[in-house]
Amino acid sequence: MRVVRAFRLSILAASAALALGGCMQTAGPVAIAQPRADLDSMVYGQPYGAPQPAVVADSGGAIGALRNSFASAPAPMPVGYAAPMAAPVRYDASYHLDAGDKLRVVVYGQEGLTNNYAIDAGGSITMPLIGAVPARGRTTAGLAGEIGARLRNGYIREPSVAVEIEAYRPFFILGEVSAPGQYPYVPNMTVESAVAIAGGFSPRAKRDVVTITHTEAGGSMRAMVPLGTPLNPGDTVFVGERWF
Repeated sequence: MRVVRAFRLSILAASAALALGGCMQTAGPVAIAQPRADLDSMVYGQPYGAPQPAVVADSGGAIGALRNSFASAPAPMPVGYAAPMAAPVRYDASYHLDAGDKLRVVVYGQEGLTNNYAIDAGGSITMPLIGAVPARGRTTAGLAGEIGARLRNGYIREPSVAVEIEAYRPFFILGEVSAPGQYPYVPNMTVESAVAIAGGFSPRAKRDVVTITHTEAGGSMRAMVPLGTPLNPGDTVFVGERWF
């Protein structure tokens, strides 16, 4: 009986030692203030804007590596989220106005004068009180200064005027393109983009160079240019015919 009792005591002591050793093992890594992520959340990401869990230690193995790689990756954009668009490109402030340009004239505090105006064939805009104001050859800043000077002369004590371009005068494309004609000008256009707007080259078109006619207040200029040449409002593009 004493032998059996001693044998039982030794078994109980060994079991207690094993249990105590298991309790003292180091616990696996945990995420601070976050529940343990499952595989679906690791693969498809957290909701946009949710804080990413900070991993305290590496658990090792493929699952641990996968968890850490997704924890360091940026959060995906939510469905329907649109990234902010870049501001529209405006033409150079040194651009000279001419017939066909459409302007927005703002006279602060004067709703009767604030309006959209088109530059007529004579190169002027016509406003209340001050009548026709020459615009051809001026910049938007120069035109605003001229309007302010005229309003100051007996109408408004200290006028504040701003002028911006609503739409540029059109350009023209002729010759060997699919749809020759007049088209609205877009800032930063090139000859190549003008040809594309006109439907592309015809089968007989000369495709390496074109002729551009540029007209300003000082006169006209004509030149043979490659397709990458910038285009200006009011320019005329002529695509010639190849000889072979």
